[in-house]
Amino acid sequence: MKELLVATFYKFTRLEDHAALQEPIRTCCESHDVRGIVLLAREGINATIAGSPGDVRGVMDHLRADPRLSDLTCKESWAARPPFRKLRVRLKKEIVTMGVPDLDPAREAGRYVKPEDWNELISDPDVILVDTRNDYEVAIGTFDGAINPGITTFGELPGWLEERIDSATRPRVAMFCTGGIRCEKSTAFLRRAGVEEVFHLEGGILKYLERIPESESRWEGECFVFDERVAVRHGLASGSHELCRGCRRPIDAGAMDSDLYRRGVSCPHCHESTTKAQKDRFAERQRQIDLARDRDPSVS
Repeated sequence: MKELLVATFYKFTRLEDHAALQEPIRTCCESHDVRGIVLLAREGINATIAGSPGDVRGVMDHLRADPRLSDLTCKESWAARPPFRKLRVRLKKEIVTMGVPDLDPAREAGRYVKPEDWNELISDPDVILVDTRNDYEVAIGTFDGAINPGITTFGELPGWLEERIDSATRPRVAMFCTGGIRCEKSTAFLRRAGVEEVFHLEGGILKYLERIPESESRWEGECFVFDERVAVRHGLASGSHELCRGCRRPIDAGAMDSDLYRRGVSCPHCHESTTKAQKDRFAERQRQIDLARDRDPSVS
């Protein structure tokens, strides 16, 4: 099988007619045999899609035909197997859920820092480096010296920032996330709270891993991604983690060696928190996946 192109992109822009965009985007993706997830809201678009290079770029051309998305850029990587099983085009209140009304990241976000300049910024001992991702993402990789807020959802981050970052001390804060979208909102939140020097990694961890050689990198571990690749390494090569289908957390070889691990059912993180009925349902789901893979080896 030829490698598939994976395109990750987002843009904060006013899409008052976002509901009307749903079906045309779905039709375009289906006609190009492109799978993935596309989120639409009044505040913009957020998506990761995959397919053959020509088909993915055909979808991107369709999106850019809308003047509001004409400068839409994407991060490209490659996958040996389909990273998505199906296509989902969904309408949402927010393209990334923070739960803070009336933020306008397009105007209020912090200062972008290019991957090539990121190491210098975060080497400054006066800079507070904050990983804005969820705890299970941080657990498999982060930047050297980064603070882990220990959150389970992005909606918990504003409360943590209010407690830990005091604008009166005139802090310098650098923030990062997977692709950049969460930092658009988190830096806007801090600036609204009166923090003047707020920076975020342009293009997120993915762009950093794409551009910065491993020998020069301050990144440690792997980066969790929200598709069947599970995690990526420097150069955006596929990582070593698998996904537990019971809790959707990344798991390593050690977890898979545990007696609590059942493929597609449970892992040491979730074995005690799911009921027998849930485990039975997950086991049946895995059985159906295995049957589908036996019929078609390209099924991920």
